Amino acid sequence: METNKNLYQYNTFGFNVMATEYVSISSISSLQEFIKQGELANTSVLVLGGGSNILFTSDFKGLILHNQILGITKIREDDNEVDIRIGGGENWHETVINAIGNGWGGIENLSLIPGSVGAAPIQNIGAYGVEIEDTFKSLEFVHFSDGSTQEFTKEDCQFGYRDSVFKRDLKGKGMVASVTLTLSKKPSLNTSYGAIKTTLEDMSIENPTISDVSNAVIQIRRSKLPDPAEVGNAGSFFKNPVIPEHKYAELKELHRDLPGYSNGPGKIKIPAGWLIDKIGWKGYRKGSVGVHKDQALVIVHYGGGSGKEVRDLALEIKKSVYENFSIELETEVNIL
Repeated sequence: METNKNLYQYNTFGFNVMATEYVSISSISSLQEFIKQGELANTSVLVLGGGSNILFTSDFKGLILHNQILGITKIREDDNEVDIRIGGGENWHETVINAIGNGWGGIENLSLIPGSVGAAPIQNIGAYGVEIEDTFKSLEFVHFSDGSTQEFTKEDCQFGYRDSVFKRDLKGKGMVASVTLTLSKKPSLNTSYGAIKTTLEDMSIENPTISDVSNAVIQIRRSKLPDPAEVGNAGSFFKNPVIPEHKYAELKELHRDLPGYSNGPGKIKIPAGWLIDKIGWKGYRKGSVGVHKDQALVIVHYGGGSGKEVRDLALEIKKSVYENFSIELETEVNIL
């Protein structure tokens, strides 16, 4: 265990914040032993993965458990599918590339999403028409209360839009040790969402492979989203709001160019980035923080600022969107 640990390299916003205590967890058994020793008692505990979905507004007065459980294992295979178990500490994008290299499809549309595998089902990450629940089979969860392990099926996880039981009833109560996905050896490509199809056409690809789709997604994301290595950010800061059809129709009368996508019976999903851009926030800068010039959904840290500045800017944006559209934005980033 380390004390007074600087978390600068463990959060993609790049804030110099300190944790009272920090420990790297490389196996289930080491975590169980740590719990058995009573190290988690009477202290705030935070599981940290890639640090790409978190905003520290101050030093963390508690214990950081850094999930670094690694390994990718094939546990079942037939002519059509393969099940792979991935350690929660594995990098998500590298896991996608590993699957593509083996010819296993299903997660290529989720290329270049930052973060760890353990965080993926917690967020139910998604992009370009695909969510992790589409290939999810199960996960192994370690309870902090007694160190016991539990297998969670897709139904147990209670997946929703960027949501799961681990963000609600089980928030802060354990760690995702591993995730098992079912991938296809005869993949059916999803190229209809967003700019994938046109990007493939621009790349002169007529019969795309899963690798081609991945490369197209990577190209799109890099053209729209800033690299955390160059400018601090946590990707999409807000969730895309889902509103009733009747409310969408009312807003459409006022804003003819308002985009919307069906999200189940009587519900429409609206791009939060469009709302933020429409009222002039894109490219805005205030001191050390601002809204990215190419993607209004991303709040950026230019260096030398604080998490409180990012939080305050996010609150201003939320207030502005509500005043203009009567829509309450929800943050996708975990604010501490």
